[in-house]
Amino acid sequence: MPFDPRTRPLSPTEARVLATLMEKARTVPDSYPLTLNGVLTGCNQKSSRDPVMQLTEPQAQEALDSLRLRTLAVEIGGNRATKFEHNFPRGIGVPDQSAVLLALLMLRGPQTAGELRINSERWHRFADISSVEAFLDELQSRSEEKGGPLVVQLPRAPGAREQRWAHLLCGPVDASQYAAGASASEAPAAQGLATRVAALEAEVAQLRATVQRLCQELGLEAAEPEGAAPVSPPGQD
Repeated sequence: MPFDPRTRPLSPTEARVLATLMEKARTVPDSYPLTLNGVLTGCNQKSSRDPVMQLTEPQAQEALDSLRLRTLAVEIGGNRATKFEHNFPRGIGVPDQSAVLLALLMLRGPQTAGELRINSERWHRFADISSVEAFLDELQSRSEEKGGPLVVQLPRAPGAREQRWAHLLCGPVDASQYAAGASASEAPAAQGLATRVAALEAEVAQLRATVQRLCQELGLEAAEPEGAAPVSPPGQD
């Protein structure tokens, strides 16, 4: 039965564990497959993760057990420790390039096609952004017989030049929350810029007054600035 995120979505913990297995298979093949401790360390790392998580060992083990039952992960017995590897492309039914994009979206959150191309450098080198977009379009138009779409293109956020993509492996996405989040994050930045500009204007006015006072004390005539032109130093009219 094809993977259908609408009826059997992954939990956030399962998505993080699965994507971590996929990442390490590509970026540190010498350490792959991963032990439970390796999975936990990868899930909880603070770089290249959005959101950052703090999973416990039982949570990671539970997610691995669930993924194994859904044929998305495989347990490999060893002499020293049990190890795990993913079975994502076959389990989901997508090519390797699409699997890379989905894993990046699970690990880093919504991204533009350009960001996905940059972030995938150590996983797979896409020829150009058009190539990334082609695989995203294919994932978005996935047929009902195969389980439906696996990604969605989000509305363009205020001030953004490109639209971002989000995965649907954990179920439907509330696109409005991402737009609202972008607006909220831009508001403090705009407010901070306005505050800095006001402070600079006040400082310029104070310096201009100081120059004029010094010129009066020295019996010099201060040049009047035009528009945003700088104040002329004393003695240079």
